[in-house]
Amino acid sequence: MESNSERRTERRLRYHWPIWYAEDFNDVLFQGQLVDISSSGAAFTCGADDSCPFEGQQITARFSIPCFGPDKSFDMSSYTRTASVCRIDTMNSFIRRVALHFAEPLPFRPGEQERNEADQQQKLRAVTI
Repeated sequence: MESNSERRTERRLRYHWPIWYAEDFNDVLFQGQLVDISSSGAAFTCGADDSCPFEGQQITARFSIPCFGPDKSFDMSSYTRTASVCRIDTMNSFIRRVALHFAEPLPFRPGEQERNEADQQQKLRAVTI
């Protein structure tokens, strides 16, 4: 019997771009690296140190997402979202992967802007740091 544990309701946009986060945005900001994002949440990597948030913590995150136009152009749209940390995965002794759930969803589905994933990945190569 084969079980399907996939619970995602939309395709995620996979790309690497900085994300800034803090428990309180008036405090010290920490930088992570986005891994993927959907309208309701995101995943990023960060150092396995005191700057890494913990499961259940509420944080504020600031990040940018490429928005593709019909003429193969794109703009970067910036967002700030309050989010709860729903999972922490240890990648190795130096890096952790943090999964977030946004308190307010984004106004669009980042991973569903392009129907052709190969075209989307080609466009992202131009904007990936």
